[in-house]
Amino acid sequence: MAGGMQRRHVISALGALMLSACGAGVAPRAMGGSRPRAAEAQFPAVPNAGFDAWVAGFRGRAAGQGISAGTLDSALRGAGFLPGVIERDRNQTEFTRTLEDYLAIAASEERLSKGRAAMAQYAGVLAEVEARFGVERQVVAAVWGLESFFGERRGSVPVVSALATLAYDGRRGAFFEQQLVAALRILQNGDTTPERMVGSWAGAMGHTQFIPTSYLAYAVDFRGDGRRDIWSDDPTDALASAAAYLQRAGWTRGQPWGVEVRLPAGFAMGQTGRGSARPVADWTAQGVRDMDGRPVGDFGAASVIIPAGASGPAFMTFRNFTVITRYNNSENYVIGVGHLSDRLRGGGPVRGTFPPDAQGMTLADRQEVQRRLTAAGFDTQGSDGVIGPNTRAAITAYQTRNGLAVTGAPSRELLARLR
Repeated sequence: MAGGMQRRHVISALGALMLSACGAGVAPRAMGGSRPRAAEAQFPAVPNAGFDAWVAGFRGRAAGQGISAGTLDSALRGAGFLPGVIERDRNQTEFTRTLEDYLAIAASEERLSKGRAAMAQYAGVLAEVEARFGVERQVVAAVWGLESFFGERRGSVPVVSALATLAYDGRRGAFFEQQLVAALRILQNGDTTPERMVGSWAGAMGHTQFIPTSYLAYAVDFRGDGRRDIWSDDPTDALASAAAYLQRAGWTRGQPWGVEVRLPAGFAMGQTGRGSARPVADWTAQGVRDMDGRPVGDFGAASVIIPAGASGPAFMTFRNFTVITRYNNSENYVIGVGHLSDRLRGGGPVRGTFPPDAQGMTLADRQEVQRRLTAAGFDTQGSDGVIGPNTRAAITAYQTRNGLAVTGAPSRELLARLR
C-alpha cells in the first residue's frame, strides 16, 4: 500500500488479513467481463447525517484536486456510511497469527492445489509477465494466492463507500481521503465504473489487492486495451501490475527471497535479524548450511532470521525479501509469499521444527484435536492445526456436552480425553 496504512504500499486485506478466515475460463476483456458483486452482508449502509455533511464538504476538496463534477456525481450518488467498516478497522487483532499457523494456511493443500491449477490455466499470461518484468511466475502467483485466493476472494465492498466511511471516521482521515481522491481519479480515467469498483473493507481492490494510490502508480494495461482492469475475472492486468510493482521495488530475477538453513551449535543468535546483512561467505564460515548440509549459494548480501525464536526454523534472506516487504511489511506475509512460491515451484514444506504453543501443543497435536473432535461429532471444518472460530466453537460444544470447564481452547488435557 502506498504509505502502507502508513507502513506498506499495498493493503493485503484479503491476503495477510483474510488468511485468518481460510482457508472458469478467462472472462472477456470488455468492461462487462467482471461480474459485479453485491456489498458483503456484514457491511450494510445506514443513514448518517454527519457522513452526508462530510461528503458534501469533500466534494469541494476533490473538485479542487481536479475531480470533475460528473465523476463526483456518479461516484458519490450511491455512496453510503458503512459502520461495519469502522468496526473492522478497530478490531484487527483477530488476524494475528504465529508463523507456523500462517504458513499452514498460506501453503495449505487447498491453496497449493488451486495455485497449481491457476498457474496451468494462465501459464501463457504468467510467462509473458515474467518475460516483461523479470519477476518469476511462481512469485507473482504466490502474491495472487495470498491476496485473493487466486481471484476467488477479491472482496465485494463498494470501495468509494468504504474509503469515504474511513475518511469521515477520522482515525486515519487524511490517508483515507487521499485514497478516496485516488479512487475517483481511477473512475475519471475510465478504468472501471463505480459499480465494479469493489474490494476489501479497507479499499484494496482486485486480484492482487491494490489500494487506489498504488493502482495509479503501478497498475499496468498489459494488453493495451486502454484500461488497467484489475477487477475483471481475467487476472491479466492484475498479475502484470503485481509484477510491475515488484520490479519497480528492485526485484532481482534469479535471486531467492530466502533459503531455510541449519544453524551450527553455539551460533551467536545476537547476529540474527533483517539488519544483519553480510556476505554469504561470512555465514558459511560460521557453519551455516542449507537443510541438506550444503553451503548456501552466493546471491548477494544476506541476513539470517529466526522468526519463531531460537528453537524454530531459520532462514537466510536476500534483497528480494526486502522487495516483498514493499508490498506488505509483515514478516509473516513475506515468508508466506516466499514459501508459497517455493511450493508452487515444487519445493517441500519448512523442515525446521516450531516450538510448542503456550499450551505446550505442537501443530500435530492441534491437528489431532481437530480430527478427533470432528470424529466425535463436533465438526471443526478442517484439520490444519490452526485454531480459529470453528475449532473454538467445536471445543466449546464438546466441553459443554461433557460437563467440562468451558474454555474453547485446545490443551493437552483435552487431547488426552479425546484419545
